[in-house]
Amino acid sequence: MIEINPTSRINGEIHVPGDKSISHRAAFLGAMTRDGVEVSNFSPGQDCASTLACLEAMGCAVEQDKALNTVKIKAPTGLKEPKDVLDAKNSGTTARLLLGLLSGIPNLFAVVTGDESLKRRPMGRVVKPLVAMGAKIDGREFGERLPLAVRGRKLSGGVHTLQVASAQVKTAILLAGLGAQGATTVIEPSPTRDHTEIMLEYLGVPVLKDGLKVTVYPTSSIPGESWRIPGDFSAAAFWIVAAAITAESELRIKEVNVNPTRTGLLKVLERMGLDHAIEDETLSGGERTATVAVRSSRLKGTTVSPEEVPSLIDELPVLAVAATRAEGITEIRGARELRVKESDRIHAMAINLKALGAQIQETDDGWIIEGRTTLSGGRAKSFGDHRVAMAMAVAGLVATGPVCIEDEECVSISYPGFFDDLTELTQTCLKEVSS
Repeated sequence: MIEINPTSRINGEIHVPGDKSISHRAAFLGAMTRDGVEVSNFSPGQDCASTLACLEAMGCAVEQDKALNTVKIKAPTGLKEPKDVLDAKNSGTTARLLLGLLSGIPNLFAVVTGDESLKRRPMGRVVKPLVAMGAKIDGREFGERLPLAVRGRKLSGGVHTLQVASAQVKTAILLAGLGAQGATTVIEPSPTRDHTEIMLEYLGVPVLKDGLKVTVYPTSSIPGESWRIPGDFSAAAFWIVAAAITAESELRIKEVNVNPTRTGLLKVLERMGLDHAIEDETLSGGERTATVAVRSSRLKGTTVSPEEVPSLIDELPVLAVAATRAEGITEIRGARELRVKESDRIHAMAINLKALGAQIQETDDGWIIEGRTTLSGGRAKSFGDHRVAMAMAVAGLVATGPVCIEDEECVSISYPGFFDDLTELTQTCLKEVSS
């Protein structure tokens, strides 16, 4: 358990870890190349390590230089049938993208599993469209839950209309479509992060984008390439909120991904009165990268609509913390997807913030939060969820007393150095305390 002490300021500059979503996708596309994909600033989190381990188990060559922070992934002789079960551990992205990749490799057999948390998460949303393409997948609850067994086959393309906006499902179908017979089209109910499409274009693979539709075509080979992965906006989100709600803060987050499908939090915080600037914008691997400068802000409540949720789904826990410090009511709707993440994040954040004195009402698909609330010290549970743990650490910065977070080690899933960075930015001593 770790103790977070209140602070009045967050000052300085920071580089956040490489984007987790992009790192996963770079690894999977690298596994489909002969020459390889080489990237720097690969995510150091456990989730992306799970992806690399699964790809290595299928004969993929993975070279990591931790001193230079680079990873090279290639499959010079193609992917092979793994000798053991592929364990995605806690990573939903790893599991779902593996299902897409495996489904289209003829005659290859594999079993995909995960930890207890991942075994509870829904997989039917990706299994059903893959089966419609001709994949052979079976497992618990008729393919709804891990473990899942996959027998690769030659797939057929087609048009797939998603019922749930999910970049993971979209990417799994597109990966399968690259080896299918005929074009494969995915139609989304609302826009989701488009890193796969950007990366395919950067690698020279034909992609047709038309509004909410994206189409890929069969390809015999994917060219190799190298680039730097930008900083993860979802990691930057904790610092953006922390700087906004502490009284004397001025923070610059450098070389962070500002892809418009990821920065929904900025749009919402702008409505709430965020004082910020986007500086030094450039491109890296086809992705927009910039410095995000944030200053202390006087926030006011707002309403987050269901249409906005896909662009800030991972940032909603820390947005709930910001809402406790905003004047008036903040209402977040259409976020039911939070109930099937690493934890039930709607419930987890409601329980934790109430314990600190917040006026928060849990709804079926979000929260109604009344601010401006004085948060007290107390104890928070991570529920084994990295984003809950980091969000509650941010809450601890503006509480009236120390906030102790249980099972804080889960931050290593996406941001192993989070608490080190928190200490550096705040000059506040974090203490390990006994439970």
